[in-house]
Amino acid sequence: MLADTPAVLEIRDLSVCFAGASRNAVENISLTVRPGETLAVVGESGSGKSVTALATMRLTDFDNGKITGGSIRLRQRDGSMLNVRDADQATMRKVRGADVAMIFQEPMTSLNPVMRVGDQLTEAICLHQSKSRNDARAEALRTMELVRIPGAREMLTRYPHELSGGMRQRVMISIALSCRPGLLIADEPTTALDVTIQAQILELMREIQREMGMGILFITHDLGVVAELADRVLVMRQGRMVETSEVAPLFAHPTQPYTRALLSAIPRLGATKGTDAPMRFDLLEGAENPPPTVQPRPARADQPVLSARGLEVRFPLRSGLFGRVKREVRAVENVSFELHAGETLSLVGESGSGKTTTGRSLLSLAPRKGGEILLNGHRITDRAGTALLRRKIQFIFQDPYASLDPRMTVGNSLMEPMEVHALASGAQARAKAGDLLERVGLQRDMLDRFPHQFSGGQRQRICIARALAAEPSIIIADESVSALDVSVQAQVINLLLDLQRETGIAMLFISHDMAVVERVSHRVAVMYMGQIVETGTRRQVFENPTHAYTQRLMAAVPIADPTRRRPFAAISGEPMNAVFPVGAASGQEPLHDIGDGHLVARHRIGQFA
Repeated sequence: MLADTPAVLEIRDLSVCFAGASRNAVENISLTVRPGETLAVVGESGSGKSVTALATMRLTDFDNGKITGGSIRLRQRDGSMLNVRDADQATMRKVRGADVAMIFQEPMTSLNPVMRVGDQLTEAICLHQSKSRNDARAEALRTMELVRIPGAREMLTRYPHELSGGMRQRVMISIALSCRPGLLIADEPTTALDVTIQAQILELMREIQREMGMGILFITHDLGVVAELADRVLVMRQGRMVETSEVAPLFAHPTQPYTRALLSAIPRLGATKGTDAPMRFDLLEGAENPPPTVQPRPARADQPVLSARGLEVRFPLRSGLFGRVKREVRAVENVSFELHAGETLSLVGESGSGKTTTGRSLLSLAPRKGGEILLNGHRITDRAGTALLRRKIQFIFQDPYASLDPRMTVGNSLMEPMEVHALASGAQARAKAGDLLERVGLQRDMLDRFPHQFSGGQRQRICIARALAAEPSIIIADESVSALDVSVQAQVINLLLDLQRETGIAMLFISHDMAVVERVSHRVAVMYMGQIVETGTRRQVFENPTHAYTQRLMAAVPIADPTRRRPFAAISGEPMNAVFPVGAASGQEPLHDIGDGHLVARHRIGQFA
C-alpha cells in the first residue's frame, strides 16, 4: 500500500513570497508524494502550482523568492531525508538532477542555446551517474529514442533552435529522465506535444515509475491527462489549497464549486456530435453563464478568400567537407486547400507533420519550393502582392510573451501594424488601439503597460488584438491556446468565435488538441509527413475517421474519466522522419473522395495500420 511507504517528498505549511509582492504567492500548502505515486497539482494560471514546484528544488531563490514558512523534506538515494529549506546551494546542486529532476514548461528557455542537444544530455549523465563520456553518449542516444525522437542520432548534433517546440520538449523530458531520480517534478510536460506523443511519454513515465518506484509531482492544466495518470489530485487557487482527494472521487463528486467549474470547462471529444458548426465553451463560472451555443455556419461564397495549390516546402541538409546537399527535409508536400470567409479550417497532426510550416509558407516565412497562393481569386506573384498578403493574413503565435516586444508598450504594439500598413496614425491609431483592447475584453487604460505586466491569457488576448489591428481577412492561429489553462482557453476560443461571427473573418486553426479542434472547426485537414491524408467537414472527420493515422490520433486523446483509464498502446517501428535523399520519390498518394467531399489518402502508413 502506498500509504504505508515512506514519503519521497513531504511539504508542510509551505509559504513563498517574492520581493515587492503584497502577498504570498503560495500560502500554507501541504502535500506528500510517495514512491510509485503520482500527485497531480491543478489550477488556473497564477494559482501557485509552478511556484510550489520551484520551491521544492529551491529554484525560487534565483528569482527573488523566499520560503517564508513551512518545511520541505526530500528523501535522497541513501534513504536519508534532506531538509531542503535549510540546505545550502552546494548541496542542492548535487541533489538536483540526481535525487529530484524537473521537466520545465518552456523548453527553449530551459535548454542552453549554444550547446548541442547531445552535449547537454551527456553532461547531465556524466555529472550524476559518473559514467565515461562514451557511455554517457550511448545512454543519451537510448534515452532520446525512448521519448520517440525521430533520427535520434542526428538530433544529438543539433542545437535547440533547430528543433520544433514539441521536439525540444521531448529533449527536456529525456534529460530529466536520464538519471532516473527518486522524485520527478513535471511542470506542464506534455503541453507542447501532440496527443500520440503525449500518450507515449505518459506511458514511458508510467514504466519508469513502475521500474524504479519513482514519485511524480505532476503539474498540469490538462484534466484529461490527470484522469489518465494521477493517483491523487491537489486543486489550487490563488496560492492556496482548495481541495485534495483521490482522483476517482474528485472527478465523480468534487466538493468545491471551483473544482466543479474546472471540470466543466474540460473540452471533451464528442461534445459536438450531430452538429456541423463550432460550439462555444462553457465559461469558468459554469451555471451562471448561458449554455454553450452553436455558431451558425457562414453562408459560403463561391469564391474562397484564400486558395493554396500544391504547396511545397523543403529544407536542404548540408553535410561533408564541402557542405553538399545530399538530403532534404520535406516539410510540406503538395498541400492544397481553400478557405472561405467566416470559416475555420483546422490543420491537425503530430509535431513535425508540417502544420506550422504550411501556415508560415503562406506568408513566405518558410521558403516555398513550389505551389501557388490565390487571394480572392488573384494569384500572388510579385513583392507587392506578398505585402498585401501579409496585411490580409495575420498570425497569432503559440507563445504570446515571445511574440510581443518586451520593450514596447501594449499600445505601441497595437499601433505599429496600423502605421506600417498606413491604416491610421497618431491619436487616431491610439484610439483604435484602445477600441481593440476593449473588443478583446481588456481595458483601455492598459495601453501604457508592458507585456510582463499581464497574465498569459491576457497576453494572448493582446496578440489577438494586434492581429485584428491590420484589418485582416484571415487569421492563422498557430497553437494559440495550447499553453493556456482550461478556463482561459475557453475564454480565448469563445473570443475568437465571437469575433469571427461579428467580422466574417476566416481562420486557419493549427493545433494538436483534437478536443479543441472539434469545438472550433467547420472543416478539418489531417497532416502526416508534410501531406494531407484526410480532409472534410468537422462532422465527417470526427464522426467517421477513415484514414489509419486519423484513427490513431482520435484513440490517443485522453479521456477525462479515471474509471475509463486505459493503457497506451506502443507505436511500433521508427518514428516518422521527413528526411529524404535529394531526388527520391515521396511516396505520396492522391486523395480520393469517399462521399460528399470527404477526401482520404489510401496509402498504408506502416506503424499506424
